Amino acid sequence: MERKPNKNEALEALDFIINVLKEHEKDLDRLISQLGIITESLGETGEITGKIEKIEDRITTLQGEITNLIKYLATPRGSTAYTQGTPVNVKCRQWEDFKNLAAGAETVSYLLKEAEKSFQADALKNGRIVSYTGEFPQNTSLLKLWLSKELDVTEEVVFEGALNIG
Repeated sequence: MERKPNKNEALEALDFIINVLKEHEKDLDRLISQLGIITESLGETGEITGKIEKIEDRITTLQGEITNLIKYLATPRGSTAYTQGTPVNVKCRQWEDFKNLAAGAETVSYLLKEAEKSFQADALKNGRIVSYTGEFPQNTSLLKLWLSKELDVTEEVVFEGALNIG
């Protein structure tokens, strides 16, 4: 039978993860600085400069994601949607309820079930999945754009598919 870690062990593991992520963030800062120096020394050489700028952008994005992950992991979980480590799945029957709960979500997925003439949307927000199943909109070609506007998220975080727990 598998032993569950006690609270102190779990906190120590979380501290270890946070420290590792902070070290990675420092390494990324150093790499960005070095790339800046290399870019300046190469001058405007066209293709090489463009590639280096793309690499810098990717590293900056990764650094931002690590920073967000550190903040997320370091945030106390007193009033979050988690109960003893289990994520919550909120299922809405009304579109307006889903829209209100999912506004500003981190990721949004959708499925059109044409045979059943239904539409399913799932949104990941603050560690919980908010779901809606109901009638699908008439103009399906604009569904992704419509979802991003309805939920106040960028189109890049909306995808056709499903969000599932474990």
